[in-house]
Amino acid sequence: MPSQFLSSEEYDERAHQLYNEGRFDDALAVLKEGLALYPTAVELHVGEGYARLAREEYAWARRSFSEALLLDSEHEDALAGLGETLLRFGEVENARKNFRRILELGYHDDVELMVQVGRALFRDNLVEDAAQFFDIAVQQEPDSAEAVSCMGYAEHRSGDEDAAISTLRRALKLDPDYVEARIYLANLLYDKQEYEAALYHFEKTKPEDHWDELGIWRFVELKKAAYRLKDDDPDLAPWEARLEELNGDTDSIDELLAEVEAAVAGEGDEKPEARGQLELFGTLLAEMREQRARAAEHAVLTRTGDTFTGSWEEIVRALQDASGQFRGKPAFDFMLAESARVLAQTGYAVPVDSAEAFVRAISAAGFLKILH
Repeated sequence: MPSQFLSSEEYDERAHQLYNEGRFDDALAVLKEGLALYPTAVELHVGEGYARLAREEYAWARRSFSEALLLDSEHEDALAGLGETLLRFGEVENARKNFRRILELGYHDDVELMVQVGRALFRDNLVEDAAQFFDIAVQQEPDSAEAVSCMGYAEHRSGDEDAAISTLRRALKLDPDYVEARIYLANLLYDKQEYEAALYHFEKTKPEDHWDELGIWRFVELKKAAYRLKDDDPDLAPWEARLEELNGDTDSIDELLAEVEAAVAGEGDEKPEARGQLELFGTLLAEMREQRARAAEHAVLTRTGDTFTGSWEEIVRALQDASGQFRGKPAFDFMLAESARVLAQTGYAVPVDSAEAFVRAISAAGFLKILH
């Protein structure tokens, strides 16, 4: 653990290191210790906000970023972090105000910040807004493979596939090792039935480069067809292992590939738009997963360690019964009382117009965890 004699800058540096290593819990612990000694250190509040955001503790992230802005109303990273957090709460216009403020303050030349804001907007499907920030980033640094790639993602999401392919190829000329762009490009080429070109790009990636199952499934299918490989060919083993890491208890690869191919071939009601890797791309398989999730049971874990399963309405009833105070009363009365309690403790308003909105909101406020 850090020494109590560290300066606020040293606490911030240590927390940054832990954050970049993906050790968000440890980073948060360091930041809390630093803030106990230096409560007016803006950077520590900002760091705490991003650590909370990484842990999906959105209500606490909002508070941390807001406290940072009370200390420095023009802090660009706090404005960006608060904007990103507001998007998680569906407060799009307030988020846009924060992002516009960054531009008003003249931070156009901060390419990393422009891309960060653009990605946040892109994740929320605000493609036109995202493209504005990606375009600024490219203007400031035309040789940034990441910025150019992001423009390609926005072009694709806007419906201009040819422009997206051209832009992504340009990004890979700038940095041939930028695998995010290569995987996205491979998926676009696959969707256009340019299978040889898609295989060429997939073969330049490694299993650990992939964070989305669709690219792996497509590569396995193409590799089997091109090289006439059997299902148990050792060349496929690392890819199958990566699939298990990403989605341990799914159907077999062949079954999933069959689902993908049926959808791509248009056997369903609508041909889904394959958008690529993770939250950036919103893949066909993510859409499949969403369809399954809508029909599946949900589960939540409470602070007391209790697990409740069922529909959103059944979970609300279970929470109501567990409270011991609202048995036999309308669920709305329970939700209304809980909403008031959460508001008093966190300042976060919990909607009561639907069971799902209610459960998701109290989860975002940190009062329970949604398991699935």
